[in-house]
Amino acid sequence: MLCQKCGQNMATTHIKTVIGGKVTEQNLCGYCAAKKGYTGFADGSISGLLSSMLGQVMKSDNGVFEQACSCCGSTFADIAETGKVGCAECYKTFETELLPYLKRIHGSINHTGKTPGSTELVVTEFIDKVSHLKRKLANLVAEEKYEEAAKIRDEIKELEGDK
Repeated sequence: MLCQKCGQNMATTHIKTVIGGKVTEQNLCGYCAAKKGYTGFADGSISGLLSSMLGQVMKSDNGVFEQACSCCGSTFADIAETGKVGCAECYKTFETELLPYLKRIHGSINHTGKTPGSTELVVTEFIDKVSHLKRKLANLVAEEKYEEAAKIRDEIKELEGDK
């Protein structure tokens, strides 16, 4: 597909714009895209993506983000430029600026982890029962109650054999 602007080079940048519910699409070559201000992500990483997203905000809200982090000295402009937050304190310092982007990128501002919500963990009940029986066995042996200890030992072996 050729560039819609110059009509000479292959289109490598595809831009969709939604304005008032109407979707428009532009297919541009790298040169024409750069002239319009659309640049690729330098290294293709998530930090490049964040940098480009936050950088666009910086251009539109010029001069708003002058505050610096009290811990590492990073400004929101630094975060926008690199796509990386300086330290944990930056999340508190730039909370109002970062939260909308974190929500848009991750879908939520609360960390949910990588374990699926439907996974049930039943292992702890088994471990608790076996460790309780082992403590009971040690106490019975210490008290020299060997017949009761043998029964507990057999129960432990049976439980551990069912794993």
